Amino acid sequence: MAHIKFDTDKCKGCGVCADNCPQNLISIDEERMNALGYRPAVFVDPEGLCKGCKICAEMCPDICIEVYK
Repeated sequence: MAHIKFDTDKCKGCGVCADNCPQNLISIDEERMNALGYRPAVFVDPEGLCKGCKICAEMCPDICIEVYK
């Protein structure tokens, strides 16, 4: 099962990763803020649907996503 990890301290919560995830497994965390004052993206995949396509990481302008297969 693939999964992704965010460097939440660098994430600006722009939503580009969420907009481009073909499985819609990324959202912006409305509950917390990072050290920069942004709401970071979070990976939500309770059913293990992530295929590890890496589109999210390729689209991230701040290079804060790592994809693991």
